[in-house]
Amino acid sequence: MERIISGKPREEDAALDNNLRPRRLADYIGQDKVKENIKIAIAAAQSRGEPLDHILIYGPPGLGKTTLAHIIAAEKSSSIRITSGPAVERPGDLAAIITSLQEGDVLFIDEIHRLSRVVEEVLYPAMEDFALDIVIGKGPGAKNLRLHLPRFTLIGATTRYAMLTPPLRDRFGSIYRLDFYDRPAMESIVARSAGILKVEAHQGGIREIACRARGTPRVANRLLKRVRDYAQVKAAGVITKEVSIEALTKLEVDRIGLDEVDHKVLRTIIEKFDGGPVGLETIAASISEEADTIMDVYEPYLLQLGFLERTPRGRMATRLAHEHLGMKYNKSRQTPQGQLL
Repeated sequence: MERIISGKPREEDAALDNNLRPRRLADYIGQDKVKENIKIAIAAAQSRGEPLDHILIYGPPGLGKTTLAHIIAAEKSSSIRITSGPAVERPGDLAAIITSLQEGDVLFIDEIHRLSRVVEEVLYPAMEDFALDIVIGKGPGAKNLRLHLPRFTLIGATTRYAMLTPPLRDRFGSIYRLDFYDRPAMESIVARSAGILKVEAHQGGIREIACRARGTPRVANRLLKRVRDYAQVKAAGVITKEVSIEALTKLEVDRIGLDEVDHKVLRTIIEKFDGGPVGLETIAASISEEADTIMDVYEPYLLQLGFLERTPRGRMATRLAHEHLGMKYNKSRQTPQGQLL
C-alpha cells in the first residue's frame, strides 16, 4: 500500500494536482534560484528569437518538476506534449511524437532515465541538430534519410539523475535540481491550496500540516485533503491546530512527517544493530523491504533530517534519531573507522 507521505504520485492526486498546480512562475512558491534562472533563460531566448535550451530537472518526487515544465511552456506561450520514459518503448514511438511537434513547442519526458538505449540514440540528433535519422531498407541497400524537425525544447524530469547516461546529460543546456522546501515555503503552499479549496484554515492548523509534509508540496496537498475531510466531519469544516494534530495522529504521521515505516527503519538499526553501522541489504531483509526501495524512498528524508548517516561500513542512526524516538544513545558504539567515540 502506498504511503500517504510518499512523494510519488497516486491516483487520488491527479484531480487535486490539476486544481492546485500554479500556472505561472509568479505563482510558483519556493525554489527561488531555479525560478530566477528559468525566468532569465526564457527572457533571453525570446529576445533572440531562439528556442529555449533543453532543460533537465531532477530531484525527489513530488517537488514540482512536472509543474515547472507546464509553467515553462505557459511562459513561452507554447504548447506542451507530455510523455514518459517507460511509455516510449520503440524508436518509432519517439519519432511519431517528435514529428508532431510545432515550432517552439515543449516536449516533456517524465522519468527520462527509463528511456531505452535504442530510443535514446534517436533522441540525440533530435536534441542536437533538430533532425531525425531514419534507416530505410536492410542490408547493403539500406539508406539513411534525415528529416528536419521544428526547433523545439525538450524538458526531461528524473528522480534518478545518476542513472542518466553522460551523452544524454551533456545534451541539456540547463540542469536544475529541486530541493525539499523549507517550512515558510511549505506554509505558504498549504495556505494557497486551502484558499483554492475554499477551506477555512487557521495558521496553527496550516503550520501543523506544513511541518509534517516532509518538505514536499504533493504530500502537503494530500495531507490537507485528509485533514479537510476530518474537519468537515468532526470540526464544522474548520482546520485548527488541534484538528490538524488529531487528524494527522490518526493517519500515523508524527510531528516531523515520519510514519510507521520510517520508525521501523530507525528502530531496526537502533534495536537490532546497536545503532549501526549496518549494511543496506541487512536492513532490507530485517524489515522485508527491497534495498532499492529503502535507498530511494525512505532514506532521502531521513538523511535530510540528520537521522541517518551513510558510511563505508553501512547505515548508522544518529543521536537525533535516538532522541526523536526517545531511545538512549550509545556513545560507546564504534565509528566507521573502528575507533570508539
